[in-house]
Formats: sequence, C-alpha cells, structure tokens
Amino acid sequence: METYSPTTPFGRRTLSVTHLASQVIVKERPPDATAHKWTVFRAICEAKDGLGLADRALAVLNALLSFHPETALSGDNLVVFPSNEQLALRSHGMPPSTLRRCLAALIDAGVIIRRDSPNGKRYARKGRDGAIAQAFGFDLSPLTARAAEFEALAEAVRAEERALRLARERITLCRRDIAKMIATGIEEGMPADRAGEGPAGWAELHALYRSIVGRIPRRATLTEIEPVADELSRLAERILNLLETHVKTLNSSANESHNERHIQNSNPESKNEFEPATNGAEAAPPAPQAPAPKPAETVFPLGMVLDACPDIADYAKGGILNWRDFVATAALVRSMLGVSPSAWEDAVEVMGERQAATVVAAILQRGEAIISAGGYLRDLTHKARKGQFSLGPMLMALIGRRKRERKRA
Repeated sequence: METYSPTTPFGRRTLSVTHLASQVIVKERPPDATAHKWTVFRAICEAKDGLGLADRALAVLNALLSFHPETALSGDNLVVFPSNEQLALRSHGMPPSTLRRCLAALIDAGVIIRRDSPNGKRYARKGRDGAIAQAFGFDLSPLTARAAEFEALAEAVRAEERALRLARERITLCRRDIAKMIATGIEEGMPADRAGEGPAGWAELHALYRSIVGRIPRRATLTEIEPVADELSRLAERILNLLETHVKTLNSSANESHNERHIQNSNPESKNEFEPATNGAEAAPPAPQAPAPKPAETVFPLGMVLDACPDIADYAKGGILNWRDFVATAALVRSMLGVSPSAWEDAVEVMGERQAATVVAAILQRGEAIISAGGYLRDLTHKARKGQFSLGPMLMALIGRRKRERKRA
C-alpha cells in the first residue's frame, strides 16, 4: 500500500504560498542530494538575519536535528516526530508558547516542512520489516534541497563582515594618523595650507576631522561606514601632503643654509658672531623670582580620566604613560579645539594644570556637542573660580555614557 505525504497543516493553520514553495523545492531536488546536518546548521546560523530567524528559533532547529540519528541527511525519510515536551527539554526548557512561535518561524523561512497526521499528532508507522514506513512531524528535507543556497547566504554574510572589518580597521588607522599628524603640525609650527587649496588652519582641519568622525553610527553597516572611511582616507592624505611639503621646504632651506655657512667659514677674516660682547663688566644675572603658588588640585586617577576620555590618547605621540604626557597632549589638543592661549592659562591658574587638562580632554570627548570649546572652558573656569564647578560629576557622566554605548553595541 502506498503512503501519502500530507501537504496541508492540521487544524486552523493555513497553507501559504511560502509553504508550497518549500514543498516544490523538496520535490525537485536531486534524488542523491545529501547534506551534513551540522554544516548546514552553521550556515543557517550565519545567515539567520537574511532568513528572518532569531537565536531561539536556531535553538529549536538544533533540537530537531538532534532527533535525527544520522549526521548525513539524504533520501526521503527525513521526518522527525518529537513531542513538544521533548523539544522543549532539548531547547533548554523553552516555554510552549515560545516553542510554537519558533517552529512557525522555521516553517515560514522554508527551513523545515510540517507533515501533520490526520489527528495532528506526531508519530511514526512501521512496516512489516520493522523499519519506519511513514512518519508525521517535521520534515528536514529542505536542508538537503537548499544546502547550497544556505551556504551562499552564509558566504555573503561572511564577505560583508570581512569588508566591514576592513573598513573599521581603515577608520581606526586614519583616526590615529590624522590625530598624530595634526599634533605634529601644531607642535612644529608648520603652516596648515597649500597652494591651490586656500588657507586652512590646524583648528579647521581638526574640526573637519571631528565632524566626519561624529557621523559614524553606533552600529554601522557597510553602506554607512564605507563613505566615512573614504572621507577620512582623503583627509589623512591631504594632511600628509601638507607635512611632506613642509619637510621638503625645510630640507631645501637646510641645504641652502649649509652652503652659505660653508662660504662664510672659508673667509679667514670672518669673526665668530656667537661670542658674547662685553663692555668691561659682566651683566648682572637677573634676580630669581619665587614661583607663584599653585592652587590645590583634586586629583583623580589617570586611569579613570583616560577611561572617561579615551579620544585624547589618539593625539599622544608616544602614548600617555603619566600625567606629564597627559598635560602635554592636552596642551596640543586645546589648540586644535580653538581654545586661545589666554583661556588655557586662565584655566590652569584657577583649576590647576591637571584639572584644566582633564576638562580639555572631556571637551574633546564630547565632540560636536560643544559648539565653542573656548567659550565652554572660560565658563567652567569662571564657575571654578567661584567654587561652583566640580570635575567628578563630569567624569562620571562620561564614563556612564561610554558604558551605555558599549551595551548598545
């Protein structure tokens, strides 16, 4: 007696076009189609977003595969028939309502097919030889029919992840290069313009850099992050060209100066112009001045400050190992942010060197949220002078913000 494979689900469940399409794919698969069930499962796990499957649905699929005794899926007898209780146990105690939703998701995604019995129960009927003649439950045949498709989807996901990782690496390298090159340009007093480009101060270049970085989403996709990587690459190349042009100019000037000194030194009657001129009496050394007393500072651990304001480390040439490195880096950063020397000196006088440097690092960390860094620093200095400003809440707010960002990521 021939067996009949049911097409429609039991009870009130409806038959959709998607379910029919899955059955058509299974009927048209080659007779010798074979797939390693755990290899296909890994491919489905990687391509889960494209298939619309959640992690819990994958846990149910894993449980269903564990009920099939063979590792290789082949032939027509690929129906497993566990009860909901057994499935829930192998799905780590999943609630029945969640289990039903996950099974429906797997069926809608075309990963499994429902083969319901006349009364909706799941069971197997054996033949005279003791082998299973017909089973009612969940058919795993789509895994063999669509194995190549699932693998192609997984490979596309892996390729996008590789491209995303490379784009992020490029952004990281560009951020490091731009920050350190701007710091070098300011420290060495190099001009920040080039013929044909018009004037562009280091502060303007740094503001452009911060505006590009500020557009990076928290959880960026490849289409969102690639344009940012391209912009940063172009900006890094532009700044490098500025520095290289300046270095070439310095080399040319050094060669001319060397030739001039060589001509002057060949004159036997030339005088040593570096000998001090005396009029019979040595000038009296200036009287030493007592250093002005520094205001008392509330000292926070450097590690805590760097945890709250990690972006400042991008501008340190040899890394930030101590407070001296931190203050020196903050002095460079304040120029990039457009903070005037007078505002910086006033902040150091009122708050102390370390606290003023920490405030500059916090302003850098907040980026585009602060429109005028110099005005903001002057306002905080004014409040600190009146005893109305405390650095602790600012640092704790930045640390809390970074923790929330890490959780969202």
